[in-house]
Amino acid sequence: MLNPLATHAGTRRLITAAGTAPSVHNTQPWHFIARHREYIELHADPDRWLKITDPRGRSLHISCGAALFNLRLALRISGHRPLTWSTPATGNDPPTLLATVRPTPAAPASAAEHDLYEAIKARRTNRQPFTDTPVPQAIMDELVAAARMEGAGLVFPRGPGVAALLEEVAAAEESLTGDGRYRAELARWTCGPSHADGVPPYVQGPRPIGDLAPVRDFARATRERARFEDRPRLAVLTTPGDGPADWLRAGQALQRLLLVATVHGLSASFLNQPLDLRDMRRHTDPRHPGGHPQMIIRLGYGPAVPRAPRRPVPELLRAA
Repeated sequence: MLNPLATHAGTRRLITAAGTAPSVHNTQPWHFIARHREYIELHADPDRWLKITDPRGRSLHISCGAALFNLRLALRISGHRPLTWSTPATGNDPPTLLATVRPTPAAPASAAEHDLYEAIKARRTNRQPFTDTPVPQAIMDELVAAARMEGAGLVFPRGPGVAALLEEVAAAEESLTGDGRYRAELARWTCGPSHADGVPPYVQGPRPIGDLAPVRDFARATRERARFEDRPRLAVLTTPGDGPADWLRAGQALQRLLLVATVHGLSASFLNQPLDLRDMRRHTDPRHPGGHPQMIIRLGYGPAVPRAPRRPVPELLRAA
């Protein structure tokens, strides 16, 4: 089967899929280099690194990991196996090359893989209120299995654990918004319309009624308010370790489970304020029984929402 990197159209299709991945504040902190029409490199973009909120580069690596999963999936749809070498940045060096992917001939993609690929276009970060319809246990089991396929874990807090986690999120939100550096960095990516990146007002969602908000505030200028679900379904994505390789793995696991959720009609948003605050304070995460938390995810059934803006392929694909 023809290597998709052999043609401009094939390469463009791969980059389009990769660039649709979710990223922290929709910074889309990546670019790609196709070399010799044989393999493609994923690079982090230091100019899009949130150096105040994300001094370790954890969120940057997770974002790029999500793009890497989409790239791998797009190669599978082309009838190839994505042979992948991950080279996450380490130490104090600026993040650059994170992974190299070479397509090798393989059996045709399965129906399940085609479903995931179609979900790339439909997936959204949904900051609207969700219904109180419970997520079936069978779907939660599928999400756990999806994370496990990428070497990560997924934990669903229950009962008092949900309220405790929401309280932790609210406390972290208050601490973050009291930091002027955080507010300035957030404003760069959330204030006003953007043609290609950031979180513009039309995707920020309403302000919640109540104290324990299941969505990030974003210092919204809008005065619209709404009541959110009383018992949000939260999930925590974990990894065995807490280094660059684990973060890149977490991003791939995140995107796989988000696409599985999309196939089942589930919506998702994120409540990572406690993790952001930990990173800003440069605290290391102690080992938890379930692994190191990397993402806090809110899941449920929400309304249709618009997609956040995306950078065009010419901005993402750089010359070798």
